[in-house]
Amino acid sequence: MTARLLRFPLILILAGIAGMLMFLPMIDALMRGDTSVALAFGNSGLLGLALVVVIGLAMSGRDAARAMTDAQNLASLLLAYLLLPLYLALPFYEGVETTTYLNAYFEMVSSFTTTGATLFGVPGRITDSLHLWRAIVGWSGGLLIWISASAVLAPMSLGGFEVTVRAEPGQDDALLGRFQRASPARRLAQITLTLGPVYIGLTAALWIILMAGGERAFVAAVHAMSTMSTSGISSIGGLQSGVSGFAGEFAIFLFLIFSLSRLTFSSDTVPTVRQGLLYDPEFRLGLMIVAGVPMLLFFRHWIGAFEVSDPADWEGVLRSLWGAVFTVLSFLSTTGFESADWQAARDWSGLKTPGLILMGLALVGGGVATTAGGVKLLRVYALYLHGQREGERLIHPSSVGRASGPGRRIRRQGAYIAWIFFMLFALTLTALTAVLALFGQTFESALILALSGLSTTGPLIHAASEEPIRLAQVGEGAKLVYATAMVLGRLETLALIALLNPTVWRD
Repeated sequence: MTARLLRFPLILILAGIAGMLMFLPMIDALMRGDTSVALAFGNSGLLGLALVVVIGLAMSGRDAARAMTDAQNLASLLLAYLLLPLYLALPFYEGVETTTYLNAYFEMVSSFTTTGATLFGVPGRITDSLHLWRAIVGWSGGLLIWISASAVLAPMSLGGFEVTVRAEPGQDDALLGRFQRASPARRLAQITLTLGPVYIGLTAALWIILMAGGERAFVAAVHAMSTMSTSGISSIGGLQSGVSGFAGEFAIFLFLIFSLSRLTFSSDTVPTVRQGLLYDPEFRLGLMIVAGVPMLLFFRHWIGAFEVSDPADWEGVLRSLWGAVFTVLSFLSTTGFESADWQAARDWSGLKTPGLILMGLALVGGGVATTAGGVKLLRVYALYLHGQREGERLIHPSSVGRASGPGRRIRRQGAYIAWIFFMLFALTLTALTAVLALFGQTFESALILALSGLSTTGPLIHAASEEPIRLAQVGEGAKLVYATAMVLGRLETLALIALLNPTVWRD
């Protein structure tokens, strides 16, 4: 049964799953007595499933020899991010009733790409059932990234894996024999059965912990799904409006660590034996940033903010330090949650609008093959190794590098590919900023919007500038450009270029 199902295009399978997920907010709306929202989700779910079944029957004559390839699955991912939100937006549009279909589409692109930028962030603007749908779509998008990283991107040396493997981006690595032996359909099924329960279990565990901390069950579920998917979606305007306090933030902080390295939850894409998580370069670099940036903000109180008065007690000192640590990890993982003590951290450091710091953290991003966006820690580490070696050669031109084979690979070819990706990222950021400026945005707003979309960090538009950007006041053209930036940031420019390579499509 599973083998027959996986012969169909990936986008058709995702559409069927989306149709079934629509019954969850329908049940929630019925329990709340909101029949109009329940009908919107119920009718959309039934209509979508009926259409998927009809298309599936029309394609049921496909034989096993014409099963989907890695390139076709990658193309299906692109189509899913572009076209599937058209279907996901249908019940949302019918349920809100006071918005345009373009706004609903934008909201679903933002949720599905785990960006989390919203037009409906004001508490009470939409019902809880619609907030639940936003969280479910974001959570599903995070699970899709977990699975597609191993099943689609890793075999094609994309998504950050091009830094460590020997193959060119978009091509198979001869050393990864298990990826060559297993068909794409079988690989997709195995990885889904392996990672799906882990993702669901971690979400359920965080949900229970947040409820134990005093949070309302619905709010705890939304925040748990948003944390695991790093979407930053909230039904109450953020963690600062919650009641779980420090206990809830600490629990979310621990679960955000999963976005620093894939080795925190899986080793399915590691071609060689690693010594452990503490020796993983991504994880160590992420911890260094999470520890280093808050300390710089903390010590700035004495270095560059003499006019700021000392707190009355040590509680204020610890609160400011915790607010900085939590917020730094949140934006490094491209989640975008702000700690309730973030304002205390800003007051302590003397930085009223530390937007550049938050933008830099979102630009770096989290680990490869996690739900986090950005440039990725592994690419930054490869550039660091290359820069370190070049510095050594400037001092000692005849020196010999001490790195092992994998280290030399990352330092040479890996750094070269990482630099190419960084240049593509920078050029795309420049182009999107220019286009957004043409649609009437100021330079600052255009830059923040472009970086927010490419790094999939939606809350950045509120936290990075002195005056928060109001998406409801942004024109339709700018919204479409921002939606394009979110898709580019989630799938990455290098993967899109690989789709244009003729060799990828050869049998």
